[in-house]
Order: sequence, then structure tokens, then C-alpha cells
Amino acid sequence: MKVLVINCGSSSLKYQLIDSETEKALAVGICERIGQEVSHLKHTPAGGEKIVIETSMKNHEVAIQMVLDALTDANHGVIKSLDEISAVGHRVVHGGEKFASSTIITEEVVNAIEECNDLAPLHNPANLIGIRACANLMKGVPMVAVFDTAFHQTMPPKAYLYGLPHEYYDHYKIRKYGFHGTSHSYVSKQAATFTGLDIENSKIIVCHLGNGASISAVLNGKSIDTSMGFTPLAGLVMGTRSGDIDPSIIDFIAKKENKSIDQIMNLLNKESGVQGMSEVSSDFRDINAAIIEGNQKALIAFDVFVYRVAKYIGGYVAAMNGVDTIAFTAGVGENDSKVRDEVCEYLGYLGITIDKEKNLVRGQEMMLSTPDSKVKVCVMPTNEELAIARETVALL
Repeated sequence: MKVLVINCGSSSLKYQLIDSETEKALAVGICERIGQEVSHLKHTPAGGEKIVIETSMKNHEVAIQMVLDALTDANHGVIKSLDEISAVGHRVVHGGEKFASSTIITEEVVNAIEECNDLAPLHNPANLIGIRACANLMKGVPMVAVFDTAFHQTMPPKAYLYGLPHEYYDHYKIRKYGFHGTSHSYVSKQAATFTGLDIENSKIIVCHLGNGASISAVLNGKSIDTSMGFTPLAGLVMGTRSGDIDPSIIDFIAKKENKSIDQIMNLLNKESGVQGMSEVSSDFRDINAAIIEGNQKALIAFDVFVYRVAKYIGGYVAAMNGVDTIAFTAGVGENDSKVRDEVCEYLGYLGITIDKEKNLVRGQEMMLSTPDSKVKVCVMPTNEELAIARETVALL
């Protein structure tokens, strides 16, 4: 069974065609600058060279048609006809409380996703554009929605409710939702297998550390808490996001600098975090280079990031009354040995010891903890596209 996985943004579209039997990607690619005068399709068939096509994609339907054309192209395609695509799996950012698991897409499901647009105004509308475009171009092909928020719907009220008047939850569903759920679900299962745990009897902390970053506590295979909240702005200090702050700061800055709520939210989402603190970059490669050069702001930004990660891990150890495995994943988690090393330095009280040589690994499965470590620590590369394909196959 071949599954086309679509991840649709407001002006971009990432895709993979995955063979569900081998779980290998037959082709990967991205459409960029959709709706602009000059757009790009970057298509890479398995074992082949990247093909770059420069053209104009006026909307997502045009982009998806180009993807389908690329997949069936005589020179760089990987299938002979679209009949070989058995299903389409769509990443959908927000399912609210309506969706606690992946679901086959129907018109009723599309309407329910649309009702969650207020909760994810930048993402859900774009996800829906991709769903509708595929429905128009691939009539009769079943489609599945896989939600970033679904995995965290197992959180109990004590974890997801805020200290606000209950009417705001009743009327507007203001609560913690959590994000990166597809990644947290996939990595927790992979980490359990890799470290020899029974997922039904396990305590796993997943550290999804990238430009966007979140940590989850996974008890017996279910998420019981996670660091992101009502939006992806909460929790850890991230690449450009502030993470948790005193809410009064918003009012203080707004009055001091005569800024609107929209301007403040832009500041917190796009100008803060590691980039804002360091005044260097949101990219940890740049931060590490600046630290070597003696940049103190970069060093402090790095220390703040690591400290916040360690504090969340400690909190989730308390929430689960212990931990069996800690898994690092995503761009920073998989590739930055310095981040992993310094986070684990804070966790000595758990009896964690790390093999410094193994910790130099980048982007591959690796047990980092030593045999005598009381908690297993590993690097576990995430694969959200494969997770979406698996969910799609399981439903169909």
C-alpha cells in the first residue's frame, strides 16, 4: 500500500510517498512560495537526485497537481500512475477536544476541523486547503486526518486546566492542548521498543527539541502532560518563542512601548526565545559558534534553554513518580550533543550517567546512557511522516 503524506502550510506543502510494507519513502519533496509569482517544487526520488522546478503555483491545488505530476513523471517519478496511491494522510495541527485520535476524512470531519480554526488560525485553514485540493484532484481516494493535538487528549483535567474562571473553559475551551503529538507518540513507542520496555508498563519522557520545542510525560503509552499549552507558545524557551512568561509582562511592554496585542504576540512568537536573548540566531549551530567566540549573550541563551529543559524533565519525573527512559528527538535533540550533555548534567540525582563518546552521535538511534545508569537515555530520530502513514494504514 502506497500512502501520500501531505503537510500543508499557508504558503508551503511538504510531502512524502511511503510504501507501507517496507516503511520506506519512495519520494520526498516540498512546494515553496505558493501563491507568489515564483514558486519552487523540490522533488527527490529515493536513490535519485533532487529535481528543482521553478514555476508559478497560484494556489495549493496547483501545487498538489505538480506533486502528482512529479510522482508519475517518466524521468524522475516513482510510480506509473496515480492508481498506485491507495490513500492520503494529512497532518492537521489542531483537533481541539473533538478528535482524540486520527480519523477518516468525511465532510462532517472537514466541518469539525473548520470549527477548530479559532484555536489554530495560522495552521488549520492551510491544512484544510490541502485536504480540499486532494479531494478535488484524487476523487475516490480515501484520506485520513492525523492531529498534532490528538495524542495529548489523554491528559487529565489537573494537567490541562488553567487557573482561570471555569466559564472560559466552558465557553471557549481554553485549556492546554499540547502539540507535536504525532512526534511524541511515535518517539515514545520507538523508545520503548529500543530500550526494552513494555509500553503498557512504562514511564517515558520525550524531549522534542527543535526550533519549536516541547516535552511530554508518557505514562504506560499515554500522554499525561506536555509543555506546550493552549498554543505552541507555552513551555520551553524555543528558537524564536518566549515559552512560559509572567502574563503581566504583556501589559507592561504594551504600555511602555505603546504596542498592540498583535505586536506583542508577534514579539513573543517571532522575536524572542534563543534568538531574542542571544541577539545572534535561533539556530543552535550559530549559538554554539558564538559561544566559542566568547559571546556571553549566546552563552546565557544556551544556558536558559538547557535549564528550562532540565526543569520540565524534573517536573515530569515527579508527575509520573519516576522515569524509565528519556528520549531526545527533533533537530536539536537529535544533533546537538552539547545540549544533551548539559541537560543530563542536571539529572545526576536520577542516577543518570552518559557515555560521552556515544553522545557525539548525530541523527541516529543511539543509547547514550551507560550500562549502570539507573535511567536509560537515548537519541530517537522522529519520523512524523511515517507515523502519519502508519495511522492511515491502520484506519483503512
